[in-house]
Amino acid sequence: MATGRTHRPATRSRGIPEATVARLPLYLRALTALSERSVPTVSSEELAAAAGVNSAKLRKDFSYLGSYGTRGVGYDVEYLVYQISRELGLTQDWPVVIVGIGNLGAALANYGGFASRGFRVAALIDADPAMAGKPVAGIAVQHTDELERIIEDNGVSIGVIATPAGAAQQVCDRLVAAGVTSILNFAPTVLTVPDGVDVRKVDLSIELQILAFHEQRKAGEDAGAAPAVPVPPREAAPRKAAGDTGNDGDVPAVMPA
Repeated sequence: MATGRTHRPATRSRGIPEATVARLPLYLRALTALSERSVPTVSSEELAAAAGVNSAKLRKDFSYLGSYGTRGVGYDVEYLVYQISRELGLTQDWPVVIVGIGNLGAALANYGGFASRGFRVAALIDADPAMAGKPVAGIAVQHTDELERIIEDNGVSIGVIATPAGAAQQVCDRLVAAGVTSILNFAPTVLTVPDGVDVRKVDLSIELQILAFHEQRKAGEDAGAAPAVPVPPREAAPRKAAGDTGNDGDVPAVMPA
């Protein structure tokens, strides 16, 4: 079986924009749901609505894949599932290691969507000696002392960091030094990596803060327009000196707002 170490997705070499790549998983999720319902074809409008984008953007994205659909029929669902899966590199095996098996790491290990999307959890790793050997999601946790050997033995190129913030950079450095070239970071910190290493950050607290912003805005709209910001009065123009014969006439010293 092919591993992630020796096979890389072709999206960059094909010149597909990063924004399009970021939307491909949304299309794949919507298409997979249609496939599970045995829907044979789908229009661009229907698929765009299911993926949460507009249809013009969807058609543009699919043009990078060389898929244009059939007028009056739409897109073949099964073919698009295969095509997008191939572009994302999901038609091959991607062994993944998860480092940090606390509550979040354990939840990720138990996530059933990895295997169905082309990812295999090759190992669970934690720094706590008491965790070593304990089964999580049917996989025995291994100590961080074994990290480099595990990566080498399994040909791992994707690492998931679910450690506390203080340990994340050190774990990242070890993953990169061992050959990992893509990292999914759940730790609440920014990682520094060399060129050629991709990092995707998932920060739940930031997402919640953004939602709080929108909730506050909606609450303000429901309460009516925000009160106008008071405007400071303009300064009065200096009085004219006696005998000044300027042509201002009877213009008042303070212009009405």
